[in-house]
Amino acid sequence: MHGLVNRSLQCFLRDTYGNDLWGAVARRAGIGPDGFEAMQVYDDALTEAVLGGAAQRLSKPPEALLEDLGAYLVSLEPLRRLLRFGGVGYADFLHSLDDLQGRAQLALPDLGLPALRLVAAPGGQFALHLGSGERETCATARLAPPVLAGMLRAMADDYGALVLIELPEAPGAHGVGTIHIELLEARYATGRRFHLGWPVPEAAP
Repeated sequence: MHGLVNRSLQCFLRDTYGNDLWGAVARRAGIGPDGFEAMQVYDDALTEAVLGGAAQRLSKPPEALLEDLGAYLVSLEPLRRLLRFGGVGYADFLHSLDDLQGRAQLALPDLGLPALRLVAAPGGQFALHLGSGERETCATARLAPPVLAGMLRAMADDYGALVLIELPEAPGAHGVGTIHIELLEARYATGRRFHLGWPVPEAAP
């Protein structure tokens, strides 16, 4: 597993549940006090140990914890801005996901994101197909759907859209699965403020 994924999980647990929780999970998994290095590659079993230990301590299913991780990632402004550049509306954002794997590989070739392919149908119905990536591992394939679902829900809130999201019951061969998205209302609520251009500095008094 790429260290950036593990580091994101570490920061999510620490920022959301506190240093004590993270410290206990890390000790049980045999991780040093500094945690993960973002640019290293770790054995998948270590990621599973951290996720399983956190889920047990929080009495929460691992999939629910991973969805929360996805929402946490969207709360980070650099990633939020990157995703919001996908379009002015939620449907535009969904269509931009086809290019997400390629854009990520340009920056981090070893990240191992699954291939994404969006299929749109009438009535605001979308199917996001997850295929195996070139450097994807079994753990990445299992973790990706709930993390993506959490990101999709958080981005819907960011756009002010009302959506229903259904995860695949179980991944198929090589981690292939489909997330079903129903866009019920594109402008259900006031979304968070966002400008596609860089912020313009205020004029000096």
